[in-house]
Amino acid sequence: MDRDKRQESMPPTSIDAGADDERLRAFRQAFADHVELPTGAFVIDEPVTVVQVAYDGNTRRGLTARCRTGHGSEHVVALADVRFPEGSEAARHVARYRAWLGLETAPGAPTPLLHGRARPAGADGDIDLSRPVELVVLSVKERAARCRLLGTGGTITLRSSGLWEAVPGEIVTVRPRKHWRYAGHPYLSGDVAGIRLDIAALGLAPLRLEPCGTWDPAEEYWGEEDDAIDDWAQRIIAQGPRPEFEMEQVLPGSDPEDPDIDPIIESNELKDAGDRAGARRILMALLEADLRCLDAHAHLGNLVFDHTPGEALRHYEVGVRIGELSLAENFTGVLSWGLVDNRPFLRCMKGYGLCLWRLGRRDEAARVFDRMLWMNPADNQGIRFLLPAVRDGRRWEDSAS
Repeated sequence: MDRDKRQESMPPTSIDAGADDERLRAFRQAFADHVELPTGAFVIDEPVTVVQVAYDGNTRRGLTARCRTGHGSEHVVALADVRFPEGSEAARHVARYRAWLGLETAPGAPTPLLHGRARPAGADGDIDLSRPVELVVLSVKERAARCRLLGTGGTITLRSSGLWEAVPGEIVTVRPRKHWRYAGHPYLSGDVAGIRLDIAALGLAPLRLEPCGTWDPAEEYWGEEDDAIDDWAQRIIAQGPRPEFEMEQVLPGSDPEDPDIDPIIESNELKDAGDRAGARRILMALLEADLRCLDAHAHLGNLVFDHTPGEALRHYEVGVRIGELSLAENFTGVLSWGLVDNRPFLRCMKGYGLCLWRLGRRDEAARVFDRMLWMNPADNQGIRFLLPAVRDGRRWEDSAS
C-alpha cells in the first residue's frame, strides 16, 4: 500500500485523543462481536482472506486488518482499505467506521476469493443452466455448501439435498435447476450427479517444504544393544542419512504472536464439551478460507471416525492428497513428528490408514503405514504396533477391542 493510501485511512486528528481511543476500541469490539473471521474480501481489487482485525492503541493508525493472499503471504493493511461483499455484516461495520473517519462510503466489493480479476461467480454468462456445473466444495452445511466454480475463483452457495455425501476439497457435478443472487452473493440449486476427488484440478499452491538438515539413523534410539531390530527399522537404518523437512502448516485465524488463539484447539474444546456441531462449523470455516488447512481435514475425520468411517476416510484422504502436492514422486525425505508443522499431514495419514484397515482394505492400509514409518522413523504415532496386525490379516474390530 502506498503512503497516500495509508494517510487517507488514518483517523482525523482530535483534541481529545482519549475519546478517539475509546471509539476505536468500540469499533473493534463491534467487529469482533458481529463478524466471523476468517472471511473473504478485496484490497485494491485483489482477493484476500481477512484473518484478524486489530487495534493496537495507535489512534492515528486506527483499525488494521491482517490479510492472507491466495499464495499464503500475509500483510497488515488499514481496515478502511478493505472491501467486503456488498450487504455483508463486515461491509456494514466498515461503512460505519469509514463514515466516522470522514471518508466516503466504500463501494460494494465483488464476491471474495477470486483469482486475478475473474468475474464473481454467477455473473451473467458464467452458469449455463442447460448443462452440468462442476464445483469445488469449500465447506458444507446440512443442505448447502459454499463452493468455487472449477477453473475460476468465483464462489457460490449450492443448495441441494445430496450434499451430505460431499466433503471439502472434493468436486461435485451438479445438474442445475435455479440460479439467483441474494445480498450480492450468488446461489445455485440443483441435483448432485457425481462427486470425485481430483486434487490436481483444484489449482492449489503446494505447501512449502522447509529443509531442516539431515536425519541420521545412527543418532536414533533403536532399542537396547541385545534387542532384535524389526525388519522395517533395518531397512530404514540401511538407507543411511536422509534430508529432513518441515511442511508448511496453514491455519487461518491463528495468531503467531498469541498461541492462545488457535481455531483447532477451540474446535476440540467444543467437541469435548459435546458441541460437535460447533466444532464442525469452526473446521468448515477454516477450509472455506483455505483448503490447505490439513489439520481441519484431520479433525473433521476424527469427528465422524467412530460412526461413519467411510466419510472419515474421505476427509483424511483429501488432507493426504493436498499434502502430497508438496512431495515429489520419488520423495525419500523425513517428515519428523518432532517438527510440529508436520503433524497435520501425519495425522491425516494415520486416520486414512486406520479407515482403510477398518473398511477391510488391508493391503492399502499396510502401504500407508509402511510409508509413515519411512517418513517418521521415530514413530510417535505407534504405527509399528499396527502394521504387523494389518499384514497378519487381523480385523480392525479385533485389534480395537
